[in-house]
Amino acid sequence: MQELPSVTSQIAKSDKTLFSFEILPPLKGQHFEHIQQAVEPLMDFKPAFVNVTYHQEEFEYKQLANGLLEKKTVRKRPGTVGIAAALMYRYHANVVPHIICGGFTREETENALIDLHFLGVKNLLVVRGDPQASVKYFQAEPGGHSHALDLVKQVQNLNQGKYLEEDLLNSTPTNFCIGVAGYPEKHMESPNLESDLQHLKAKIDAGAAYIVTQMFFDNQKYFNFVERCRAAGIDVPIIAGIKPVSVLSHLHKLPQTFHIDLPEPLVKELKHCKNNQAVRELGVEWAVMQAKELIQKKTPVLHFYTMGRSDNIKKIAETVF
Repeated sequence: MQELPSVTSQIAKSDKTLFSFEILPPLKGQHFEHIQQAVEPLMDFKPAFVNVTYHQEEFEYKQLANGLLEKKTVRKRPGTVGIAAALMYRYHANVVPHIICGGFTREETENALIDLHFLGVKNLLVVRGDPQASVKYFQAEPGGHSHALDLVKQVQNLNQGKYLEEDLLNSTPTNFCIGVAGYPEKHMESPNLESDLQHLKAKIDAGAAYIVTQMFFDNQKYFNFVERCRAAGIDVPIIAGIKPVSVLSHLHKLPQTFHIDLPEPLVKELKHCKNNQAVRELGVEWAVMQAKELIQKKTPVLHFYTMGRSDNIKKIAETVF
């Protein structure tokens, strides 16, 4: 199989805005066919890459006969590495698996990276990950990383042939192209935009080569973010993340979950929607409007968050790509 290109080389060689999307691994117990329905319609648009998310283990508590609670660890969405491999060899897709801090020791992270290197995976998106649903704040795995910055440094060490086992003989450097997340409206845990930008700059200085933004619904938020990054000396490609609204509950859930603002014109239109089908159609219209302006402004890549369904993303892509 021909070596897959890095995300940054694809951007550098293209004179137009590229298309990409993100998929969720199917729930445990489901088959690859559960995501094929979302993936195949979008392959017609020749995505520059396909992101595959990773979700750490979650805890469940089961009440025993004696009244005590038994803590049980479950994995609800396993399979990121396997799905990445399947997409590569079934569709010749350039995959970007997520590498997260949560749930991994440094040794487990290194082993996962070695597996991906053997598969020929070239690109990664390195993120801390969200706290588990059962806890309020993020907790690192004992022997793991607390921050995405440390994870970037570990990957970059492997790129330089530096493994955790320092006296390893004949160590081979990896060649991962490292991406990180950016937040046009700041990360929820950052005290302010400036502090958030400093953390992002540190990840770029440590070896990250591109940025994928959190979803936004007001393009000016993205343009302002790019401007602040450039002023701070961050000169890597900044990929725009887009998530079309698709259900009525997004009016409240998206701001609560991702700590983002919905523009008032969008909110007014959402309040007029009678059902989820109307919301889905509005989401397509709004995302098309966003996409056209972003393309006009020479945004390098439009990256779509599918959340497991792609019919709306296909309609957007048919209009703008």
